[in-house]
Amino acid sequence: MSDDQWRERVTEDLAATCGQVRAQGLVHAWSALTGRVDMDVLELLADVRRRVPVVLVSNATTRLEDDLAALGLADAFDAVINTARIGVAKPDRRVFEAAARSVAADLHRCLFIDDTPGHVTAARETGLTGLHYQHVDQLRSTLTPLLA
Repeated sequence: MSDDQWRERVTEDLAATCGQVRAQGLVHAWSALTGRVDMDVLELLADVRRRVPVVLVSNATTRLEDDLAALGLADAFDAVINTARIGVAKPDRRVFEAAARSVAADLHRCLFIDDTPGHVTAARETGLTGLHYQHVDQLRSTLTPLLA
């Protein structure tokens, strides 16, 4: 479903609890948020990108690309795999395969980083190396060998 359809469903679900007008206001306020950029992570990924391709893989909605542009991240990755566009979501192995294919990489030479342990486990079961992201210093220590 599209981002608009999904947000309409969220509004309907909330309306049952807090009323239609309040639900619309809450979803509108929530929809205005695009997140924040962790500049330390972004700088680290830019350094890594000088040596290997970096692919963003997200279980996002159809507005992901607009959000990335609004945050100034439209060109921060070599490829973007938005599961809303490919019809399967993490932890489905086809997501990892699509990411590797998008940069012509051997699946077994890919590092998958995610903050959801189950997604990391699925990536490992698919043949990727996986890292459960917890903080930027952990990421930096993992990626430093790629920068040497």
